[in-house]
Amino acid sequence: MTDAHFDRNPDTVINVVGSSAGFPVHRVFCVGRNYADHVREMGNDPKIDHPIFFMKPADALVPNGGDVTYPPMTDDVHHEVELVIALKSGGRDLDFAAALEAVFGYAVGVDLTRRDLQAKMKNKGAPWEIAKAFEQSAPIAAITPKDQFEFEENTAICLAVNGDKKQDGVLGQMIWSVAEIIQVLSQYFTLKPGDIIFTGTPAGVGPIAVGDTVDATIDGLTPLSFKMVK
Repeated sequence: MTDAHFDRNPDTVINVVGSSAGFPVHRVFCVGRNYADHVREMGNDPKIDHPIFFMKPADALVPNGGDVTYPPMTDDVHHEVELVIALKSGGRDLDFAAALEAVFGYAVGVDLTRRDLQAKMKNKGAPWEIAKAFEQSAPIAAITPKDQFEFEENTAICLAVNGDKKQDGVLGQMIWSVAEIIQVLSQYFTLKPGDIIFTGTPAGVGPIAVGDTVDATIDGLTPLSFKMVK
């Protein structure tokens, strides 16, 4: 991969479209409540003045799909299809131009959530990290370099379970744009090459079970497919 310098030996490397070099992952950031229709379906108000961020460990990623093990301590795992940003550079307090320049490429990802545990933690006013940051909670397809992907407002983002479409939106429904997400995140963290950002999900999230096959797509990007197994 070009234009990025890594000083570590990461455990997780994601394939890059058209390249034999992979993308070594540093950190995994996630944005919550970034599609108004999904915010409403979860019972919240989309009129917020700031993105909501949380994190997953790098070993939450499942590069290139395949089999995903159903997690323990839950009976209610939900799917959330997302556009993923991969960064080739970083910094602090980035402006709009620098935020876009930091982007290496984009991928299709799915944020898996132990919804029952999330609800329990929310009711207690406690952190809900255990609902999001578990192993294999973030399947991800190959990364497409940004010069090979045309980002448009009407670009479709969809997810189907066993061939039945559950989520069907467009990227233009995002409340916070790619540049805005990176800008605000850089106010809290010194962003680094290898950081990736899951950017939120449209409406239609729902449960998946052992044996289910999940197909996630964003027009113009490598599709993602995986099966839930014991």
